Amino acid sequence: MDEQRRARQEAVLRRLDRFSRFTDSSLRIPFTRFELGAEALIGLIPGIGDLAGFVLSGYVLVEARRAGASGTTQRRMLRNMLIDFVGGLVPVVGDAFDAIYKANTRNTRLLRAELLRELGREEKKPFPWKTLVGLSLLFGLISALALMAFR
Repeated sequence: MDEQRRARQEAVLRRLDRFSRFTDSSLRIPFTRFELGAEALIGLIPGIGDLAGFVLSGYVLVEARRAGASGTTQRRMLRNMLIDFVGGLVPVVGDAFDAIYKANTRNTRLLRAELLRELGREEKKPFPWKTLVGLSLLFGLISALALMAFR
């Protein structure tokens, strides 16, 4: 890989790291290790929040295309975007799912993994199922309390 292309790809990854951090993990929940971002907060807006998050996620896909990501990687990224979008539509559980699925971070990792494979290196991380269940319960409790308070 020539130096100019490598420099462009590194710049793309730096931009995507910042973007993914903002959208997926810019706010830490006090007394926990869990972080959520602007996309999870936007997703709380009924109707348009999840659509806005889907549009924001498109930025990562556009940058991946510019960096020369393979069709397979781009399809995986689109799949992650759709999973995040559809998962976020489910009442209560969807908000928790949206907070932990972190499609932008996943897609940035996919692109990074492809670029690292080109250089002969690789990496991997499992899905946090326990966090999904815990946040679903927490958001369900908060929703129930809010409904009781506003009756």
